[in-house]
Amino acid sequence: MANQGSGGSRLPLALPSASQDCSSGGSGSSEGGSGHPPPPRNLQGLLQMAITAGSEEPDPPPEPMSEERRQWLQEAMSAAFRGQREEVEQMKNCLRVLSQPTPSSAGEVELAADQQEREGALELLADLCENMDNAADFCQLSGMHLLVGRYLEAGPAGLRWRAAQLIGTCSQNVAAIQEQVLGLGALRKLLRLLDRDPCDAVRVKALFAISCLVREQEAGLLQFLRLDGFSVLMRAMQQQVQKLKVKSAFLLQNLLVGHPEHKGTLCAMGMVQQLVALVRTEHSPFHEHVLGALCSLVTDFPQGVRECREPELGLEELLRHRCQLLQQHEEYQEELEFCEKLLRTCFSTPTDDSMDR
Repeated sequence: MANQGSGGSRLPLALPSASQDCSSGGSGSSEGGSGHPPPPRNLQGLLQMAITAGSEEPDPPPEPMSEERRQWLQEAMSAAFRGQREEVEQMKNCLRVLSQPTPSSAGEVELAADQQEREGALELLADLCENMDNAADFCQLSGMHLLVGRYLEAGPAGLRWRAAQLIGTCSQNVAAIQEQVLGLGALRKLLRLLDRDPCDAVRVKALFAISCLVREQEAGLLQFLRLDGFSVLMRAMQQQVQKLKVKSAFLLQNLLVGHPEHKGTLCAMGMVQQLVALVRTEHSPFHEHVLGALCSLVTDFPQGVRECREPELGLEELLRHRCQLLQQHEEYQEELEFCEKLLRTCFSTPTDDSMDR
């Protein structure tokens, strides 16, 4: 993706400046003529090789290792450790680029080139940090401090969304990194980006990072609650950006399923009424996730059921009408199932139940 220089502080990154889709580059290599697969480039590759080898059919009792085999294994391990060191050096080079002060007296062309180089460094880091070992090394190199302190609220939107994406990439499913990010105050900044940033790409990537910090992460969820994160999520669902609406509703549904203890808080915020209002908007695939969140909110929660039954909401009539519209469309079957579940949960009577049986 980028060629490492011979000691310079700048990184010759050849990456697009305006693309919102990160290059995930990878270069295939063919097997050599010896019959052995190519050696892994890093520790993760070495682990995968071991797993693959262990999953094969059991062999006959082992014979003494041949010299050729022994040499190949030594080369494989050496290549794995060497590849890991090379990737750490690439990260260091990226951080050198990102640590440099923004040119104060440069012209428009120089500023554009500087921004492109920084964006390229962030994209390369996001690619490298898909590997959890690299993500941990990135944090040990104080990369996360630089991201949160300088790039989450940078002037150019291209730097902001790439910084948010990198935070999410490093944080997902790694508790130690999540704790470091939370300790740096990143969640408050990410919620502010989601709520107020004028760039849609920034808001979508901020939501991705927020999701990586609060799902299956108790400390992150507690911070999310203290920062009124559910209100921010609700406002995101009310925007016109389809991707943002869908991902916000999906996160809300996930949090309700994983943390039912917060249903009372959401009902007190008027979440039932706001979700029903969203279902009343012009029909779109987004409604499936809204109805899924509403189902989660009323499941085993009488207060939510009572609020759904309020006559002024008109929810029963809305659901029955929606069921009629969806019955002939296979692509909306999940949404139809959510409507039917809500009808059963909130509006069925003993007579209805006996008729169903």
